[in-house]
Amino acid sequence: MSSKKSNLKSEIRELHKLLQDALEVEHATIPPYFTAWLSIKEGHNHESKEIIRSVLLEEMLHLTLAANLLNAIDGKPNLTHPDFVPRYPHILPHSGGHFEINIEKFSQSALKVFLQIERPEAKKALPEAEGFDTIGQFYAYVKEKLDKLCDEHGEQKVFCGDINLQIRPEDYYGSGSVVVVTNRNTAHDAIETIVEQGEGAHEGIFDKDHNIFGPGDGKELAHYYRFMEIHLGRHFKKGDTPRSGPHGSPLKVYFDEVYPLSMNMHKSDYPKGSEKRKALEKFSSGYNELLVALEEAFNGHRSGLTEAIARMFSLRNQALSLIQTPLGKGKGTLGLDFTSPTG
Repeated sequence: MSSKKSNLKSEIRELHKLLQDALEVEHATIPPYFTAWLSIKEGHNHESKEIIRSVLLEEMLHLTLAANLLNAIDGKPNLTHPDFVPRYPHILPHSGGHFEINIEKFSQSALKVFLQIERPEAKKALPEAEGFDTIGQFYAYVKEKLDKLCDEHGEQKVFCGDINLQIRPEDYYGSGSVVVVTNRNTAHDAIETIVEQGEGAHEGIFDKDHNIFGPGDGKELAHYYRFMEIHLGRHFKKGDTPRSGPHGSPLKVYFDEVYPLSMNMHKSDYPKGSEKRKALEKFSSGYNELLVALEEAFNGHRSGLTEAIARMFSLRNQALSLIQTPLGKGKGTLGLDFTSPTG
């Protein structure tokens, strides 16, 4: 009996690490999506801008669902440890390292990376915690691990976290629905929401949500296919499949109607005390405050979640000021640095 309990504790600790990894994976997509969305000039690329914004909001939902999963097994979500915000260019955490993620303007190269991030899982792809090719493989491993522990030890011993720490639908402002995780079935629901919103449900182009953007089929396109619409310049419509591609109305894209912000900018690119450095530090400080607010919401101060998400969009004006600041001599404009103020 004692060895069984010891094994459960060890396995739960491994799950704590896996779900903390999930927080890092979900977060790693937010700065690049935010930057691409913001870089589009006002009055241009309306549809592309709304698509990216809708995905950005759902990534905040995925971050919340990963926190609910971690809290459900008595873990502690941590969004403020020194390495949580990576310095870009960056490899998607714990992936196979096949591509880099950059902080860059809305462009074909950015879209190609977004498509790689959201790429659907291949048929018969094995669950993987490290070196995964798709996010779906990573969550398949988490689900497999949870199921194994529930089978061996019972759901009550696995899902032993404080239910009061669960973010609830009424706490959340944004796209999609929050799942309160209390047992195996609700854990499955949370994982399926994350995976299907990213790559599509049942090898189709839609997830299971109601249509938020686009013509659709009474449902919302998964992230991968929303980005594919921009990449190919055409909407999907009813009857389209992953193999057929989109056959709906044209989606006009103008990659020259964006701010020419510098890729992967860092505060250290400028001397201490300089105006540009101070502006970059102010933005990164604001972003760090957002992560502090999210961490507090995920650790008991649930009422602060709506304010935390609103804080991300309040950073918009700061970011716009940066990416409209010319560097001179045809070098474009300042970029964005999301790392901690001292990072």
